[in-house]
Amino acid sequence: MLATFALLAPVGWLWWGSLLPTPYAVTDMGYVDTGGAPAPETHDHHGVGVDTLRETSTAAPAVSLTLTARRQAIPLPSGRTLDGYTLNGTSPGPLIRIRQGDVLQVRLVNADVPDGITLHWHGVDVPNGDDGTAGVTQDAVGPGGEFVYRFVARDAGTYWYHSHQVANTQVQRGLYGVLVVEPRDGPTGPDVVAAAHVHEGARLLDGRRAVLPVPAAPGTRIRVRMVNTDNGPTSAWVTGAPYRLVAIDGTEVHDPPPVTGESVLLTAGGRLDLEVTVPPGGARVEIGGNAAVVLGDGPGPAAAPRPDRALDPLVYGTPAPLGFDPAAADRRFDYDIGRRPGFVDGVPGLWWTVNGHMWPDVPMYMVARGDVVRMRIANGSGEVHPMHLHGHHAVVLSRNGVPATGSPWWIDSLDVADGDSYEIAFVADNPGVWMDHCHNLTHPSEGLMAHLMYEGVTTPYRVGGPSGNDPE
Repeated sequence: MLATFALLAPVGWLWWGSLLPTPYAVTDMGYVDTGGAPAPETHDHHGVGVDTLRETSTAAPAVSLTLTARRQAIPLPSGRTLDGYTLNGTSPGPLIRIRQGDVLQVRLVNADVPDGITLHWHGVDVPNGDDGTAGVTQDAVGPGGEFVYRFVARDAGTYWYHSHQVANTQVQRGLYGVLVVEPRDGPTGPDVVAAAHVHEGARLLDGRRAVLPVPAAPGTRIRVRMVNTDNGPTSAWVTGAPYRLVAIDGTEVHDPPPVTGESVLLTAGGRLDLEVTVPPGGARVEIGGNAAVVLGDGPGPAAAPRPDRALDPLVYGTPAPLGFDPAAADRRFDYDIGRRPGFVDGVPGLWWTVNGHMWPDVPMYMVARGDVVRMRIANGSGEVHPMHLHGHHAVVLSRNGVPATGSPWWIDSLDVADGDSYEIAFVADNPGVWMDHCHNLTHPSEGLMAHLMYEGVTTPYRVGGPSGNDPE
């Protein structure tokens, strides 16, 4: 009996210690990591609530629309149907276009999605109260309910929106769409949106087809806005013409040169804008090898395999000012991704870890407004992880110790392969409580999730319990 007790007691203690309260505040989970800065004297549970961090502009919305979410059968090209979800009757939801500097107002209505819904504006540095993360910045909108998002589209670029309530299931089954913020002075030429999403193993570009024809006369310069809405990375390349990589995650690349014979990685959650001048025989923008945008007035060139060489954003383009000095960092953090057996909320398994700890005993990265922040992200877990920080864009400083020498590589979704480490930097200029997680949406529910928290900011929202909030 003593031997059995000695064997089982530690296991029982680990099981008991892993149980999560119901409900719980994400700000009470884990431990505070101040990144080398002095710890605040007290953690103010009566600070500024995330629900008060909303858009302050009183300008009338330039674009105002209602998005109604429903549980609905979605027809697939195979002839089968998907038991999925739609926004205004379609998946993906409506393409939203707005001019930089204008106010966007979206009224989200839940017709009958049983688990509730939210809308997260992926890559858009919105005020925290409009981030759309269930249990962190709002309660999930239950059937019959609604929520209004309102924010200034401050940065031109290609973005997308998706549910952040039971996110893995709801995004895979159709609750997503694309947001394009056009430059303040208007578009510089025609563009096309290619949002890649896999249904039943087939990659579709608009939810309905794998090949998207775009009629265009020779000499027309077209921007192809690619969005990867899936859980894993894919690649893009162009057959029949050179291309330029003009934007990554909504931010313009400085002085991008022409590219031939190279593919470019499109990480999960990420966006890439390619610019192609249509040749007389047309051009084909391949996305993952089985989907393509065909530019021109004819059938275009035949499909071609992915090139052996890949474009490296670390050295692509030319340097430009960052607007801050990463060497003068106020906070320095580590985000080391691993994996080990244990318990999460009483469930045994092989779980992801952050700095050696399993959820919920992970770091809460604490910053103050105005801080310059450096973070090292290292992956030794055995799988690739597309890391996504809400509410901020960060610049890549180095990969595996090799400094960036090209255009500033600004990201909000970074593909971190197994064995790789990156150093990134950003300015903490958007107060709130922000998720910092893997955008393979199966992984956060398995523990690969942390938060960036500003001093003096709290949340009234809770995960679990009567609200049913479940961000992943």
